[in-house]
Amino acid sequence: MKFYVLTLFPEMIIDALSNSIVGRAMDKGQIELIPVNIRDYTLDKHKKVDDYPYGGGAGMVMQAQPIYDAYQHICEEAGHKVHCVYLTPQGRTFQQKIAHEYALMEDVCLLCGHYEGIDERVLEEIVDDYISIGDYVLTGGELGAMVLIDAISRLVPGVLHNDDSASTESFEQGLLEYPQYSRPETWNNRKVPAILLSGDHAKVDQWRHEKSLERTLERRPDLLESYELTEADKKYLKELDNCN
Repeated sequence: MKFYVLTLFPEMIIDALSNSIVGRAMDKGQIELIPVNIRDYTLDKHKKVDDYPYGGGAGMVMQAQPIYDAYQHICEEAGHKVHCVYLTPQGRTFQQKIAHEYALMEDVCLLCGHYEGIDERVLEEIVDDYISIGDYVLTGGELGAMVLIDAISRLVPGVLHNDDSASTESFEQGLLEYPQYSRPETWNNRKVPAILLSGDHAKVDQWRHEKSLERTLERRPDLLESYELTEADKKYLKELDNCN
């Protein structure tokens, strides 16, 4: 899968994503990261890519021409129109199901804005989707783009050493992930739950599911509204509620 990133700071993208799982995936050719410097496509001799907003107001606005030409270059290189995502607080909130949508694509272009935003005309021309990583404002779209790349990349087959691990993460099944433990069996006077040492896989699975329900109820009860609870789940949650 190819990730094209339209950015003013290509080195920021490369430096941050050339490590850990994403970095190994790039080394193996499982994903390809292609930062495209918007400044390389400006017609201004000083490499300027922004100007004052029409109608007045504070700050500057990124101009349409450099972004449009940079995107057209990407599409020419790819041989087709590449799905373009604009990282903006005005977009739909990024969730795991969206990561799965994009993991099925051959390539995607992530547009990183700066200053007071981007000339609306080029957004209307090239953008297919608007994505937000949360209800807050950052200095630019690069961090948002990196969040998407990281979340999507780990769903590309072969990127994770154990593909089963992706299916048990928080949000994959609609619940938060259960608690995890490793060696030693006792640390700081805290013991690993006995059920995990029992060797009874059915009971371990049940315990993990119940802990996922418990943790979701405690930390993200909103997720339970869309989760399809079994009768056993409802009974367990009622027991938890009675204990509280």
